[in-house]
Amino acid sequence: MPIPHFPEVVDAARQGDGRAYETLYRAYAARVLGYARCRGATDPEDLVGEVFLAVVRGLGRFEGDELAFRAWLFTIAHHRLVAQHRHRVRRAEDATDPATFGSDAKEAAPDVFADLDPIASARLRGALATLTSEQRDVVLLRIVADLPLAEVASALGKAEGAVKMLQRRALASLGRELSRDATRA
Repeated sequence: MPIPHFPEVVDAARQGDGRAYETLYRAYAARVLGYARCRGATDPEDLVGEVFLAVVRGLGRFEGDELAFRAWLFTIAHHRLVAQHRHRVRRAEDATDPATFGSDAKEAAPDVFADLDPIASARLRGALATLTSEQRDVVLLRIVADLPLAEVASALGKAEGAVKMLQRRALASLGRELSRDATRA
C-alpha cells in the first residue's frame, strides 16, 4: 500500500496534477470504501467521493508523511460517517422514499473481506455486528485502515488508553463470537 515517492505525489496533487490525485485515490479508496461499508454507510461509494473531495479541498493545508495522510484521510471518513448517522437519526427514514427504499447497509459489507472464503466472511461480518459502535470503529481503523494506536485515538478523539481498552474488549468479544460460531457449525 505505500506510495513510492509519497512527498512528490502530494506536491504534484497540490499543484493540480490529476495523475497524482489518481495515485492517492487508487492507493486508499478501497480501504475507505471497506471502512464505510463496515460502518453501515447508506451509500458507501458516495461517502468515498465526499472523503476524496475533502482531500482535494484540504490538501493544501495537509502536512506530514504517508502515515499522517492515512490518519487524516480516515479521520475525514469517520467524521463523515458520524455526520451521516446523526442526519439519519434526526430524520426518520420515509419507507416510500425511493432513495431509501430497500436499502440495507449490512448487505453492502462483503467487499472488505473479499479475500476470505464466503463462510468466514459472513462469520466475521456477523461477529463485527455484535460489537459496540466504538469497538467496531477501533477494530476497523486498526485493521482495515492499518492505523497505529495513536492515530486511531486522534481520529476518534479518545485517549490512547481508552482505545487500547476498546480494542482489547473488541478482540475478546470477536474471539468469543467466532468461537461460538465455530462450535455451531
